[in-house]
Amino acid sequence: MANFDLIVIGSGPGGYVAAIRASQLGMKTAIVEKESLGGICLNWGCIPTKALLKSAQVYEYIQHASDYGITIKDAKHDFEAVVKRSRGVADGMSKGVQFLMKKNKIEVIMGMGKLTKDKKVEVTKADGSKEIHEAKSIILATGGRARELPNIKIDGEKVIEYRKAMSLPKQPKSMVIIGSGAIGVEFAYFYATMGTKVTIVEFMPRIVPVEDADVSKELEKIYKKKGIDIHTNSSVESVDSKGKTCKVSVKTPAGNIVIECDVVLSAAGVVTNLEGIGLEEAGVKHDKGKVLVDDFYQTNVPNVYAIGDIVKGPALAHVASAEGIICVEKIAGHHPQPLNYGNIPGCTYCSPEISSVGMTEEAAKAAGYDIKVGKFPFSASGKASAAGAKEGFVKVIYDAKYGEWLGAHMIGANVTEMIAEVVVARNLETTGHEILKSVHPHPTMSEAIMEATAMAYGEVIHL
Repeated sequence: MANFDLIVIGSGPGGYVAAIRASQLGMKTAIVEKESLGGICLNWGCIPTKALLKSAQVYEYIQHASDYGITIKDAKHDFEAVVKRSRGVADGMSKGVQFLMKKNKIEVIMGMGKLTKDKKVEVTKADGSKEIHEAKSIILATGGRARELPNIKIDGEKVIEYRKAMSLPKQPKSMVIIGSGAIGVEFAYFYATMGTKVTIVEFMPRIVPVEDADVSKELEKIYKKKGIDIHTNSSVESVDSKGKTCKVSVKTPAGNIVIECDVVLSAAGVVTNLEGIGLEEAGVKHDKGKVLVDDFYQTNVPNVYAIGDIVKGPALAHVASAEGIICVEKIAGHHPQPLNYGNIPGCTYCSPEISSVGMTEEAAKAAGYDIKVGKFPFSASGKASAAGAKEGFVKVIYDAKYGEWLGAHMIGANVTEMIAEVVVARNLETTGHEILKSVHPHPTMSEAIMEATAMAYGEVIHL
């Protein structure tokens, strides 16, 4: 038995960040991981998918090279090499986390961790042996996995989830994607750009349903132009995968249809990893797949905490990291502020990209605000025109009475790099007038934020 100040179960962007912050604060820290350091995000999520998407974007640039006055003949893509590059990027990042563990003197314990009834941590190693570790505090950061729909069995070959989608041995000629959240639309862009015939089936009335309605409408228009078929208000009733291809039965508003494809990607969200981590043994309360915690991630059991996908709030890497830091600082006796879940940016890395923070126009109206809305299209942006990236827009929403920045919604090239301005401004309670009078550099994509604000206040110059 080894004694620690803190043991973290799970080494995703919540767990490993919490462990590093704990080490910085002088705690003797250990982290337990059953698979690979960095968790799903680094190994099978955020990082490798961005590598795949970049390869698709480069291929798309080459296909449109003549638009930039450049001639390229016989350009081809090597699907296997694209996947290999993606895995290499993920492996490199995982090695980076290993380095950070050594640098911060964090003990890495490989195996499946679980709480015991006396609030210790039991680790089952790969060979089946078990060992017990003790700590003053324990953080659960076990993350999530792909949700399996009850009527659609994932077999890993013809019906797959996101992990398999980024490591297929060969490119499918056709694919049906169930769900149009971030995972669904990102893979739709990747596969469609690489030449796969893609069909999206979405249960909700519009794709990327958590985004502002204008963003959903714009992405659907762009995707249809790319040749992606989209069925909204629709559901996959069954998948027959017995033959050489899959026959996907889809219930649509116009009636039932059957779509034939090589592969079905189930991208219907994630579920939390709460099984087998000792919640019942330790008496930790949970409800509807989430561990119940206070504002500083303490569970009902003293000195046992939970962060990331397994607690309330959006299942995002940057949220898990922020929660881990707040949690550890509270354990260390500091006085951190609770996380403001109303100011969390969301980013989707399809092409064009999507980013947003705060209220949608619909939500702001429903909350009773009298609002000012401004929308600036990238077609009017000099930088976007020069870059050949005129699709999309920036939309801003302000409270008409006080100028509070209620929300911002963007779709276009590199907008995931632009949303941080809004997050910081909202955190500082910056008003629309202050944004309007803050000089933005020209020519940039980011000046579209100022232009959209000018439109909201009736002062737009370039429209």
